[in-house]
Amino acid sequence: MTATALIQLYVFVLAGFVGFQAITRVPPLLHTPLMAATNAISGISLVGSLVLAGADKGIAATVLGTVAAACAMANVVGGFLITDRMLKMFRRSTPAD
Repeated sequence: MTATALIQLYVFVLAGFVGFQAITRVPPLLHTPLMAATNAISGISLVGSLVLAGADKGIAATVLGTVAAACAMANVVGGFLITDRMLKMFRRSTPAD
């Protein structure tokens, strides 16, 4: 394993740990804004995975890019559906005439 791969693995594990700690400490009131931010991050991941899938860097990169694009797209769509559902809870009902 090269030094670069070891550093990348270390950053990946550290980012996973920090992300888990950040998500578990968010109060329920802030879940909707957090979902909106997560959707934005997933959108960036989607663009990156599409670039990787279409870069023609080999069969492994194309397959991993395609899998990453599918996962990011599922996350974006699911996040928007959940956010929309949560925001519907805060809408005012129509006033009675």
